[in-house]
Amino acid sequence: MTASAFVSLKEQVAALTERQRIELSALLHRQKQESPVWKREMSRRMAAMDSGKKHSLSAILKSA
Repeated sequence: MTASAFVSLKEQVAALTERQRIELSALLHRQKQESPVWKREMSRRMAAMDSGKKHSLSAILKSA
C-alpha cells in the first residue's frame, strides 16, 4: 500500500461512526487471530503456562 493510499484509508476510518469503527476493530482482531504467527505464539504461551510459568496481564498486553 502506498503512503497516500494509507493516508486515504486513515481518513476513511476517521469518518466512520463509532459502531462502524467497533466492527472494523473486531474484524481486524479476528484476522490477527487467524494468522499462523499469532497461533504459534498463543500455543507457545499456553504450553509455558501449562508447565507452570505464568504471565502478568501487563506483559500479555504489551506483547499483543
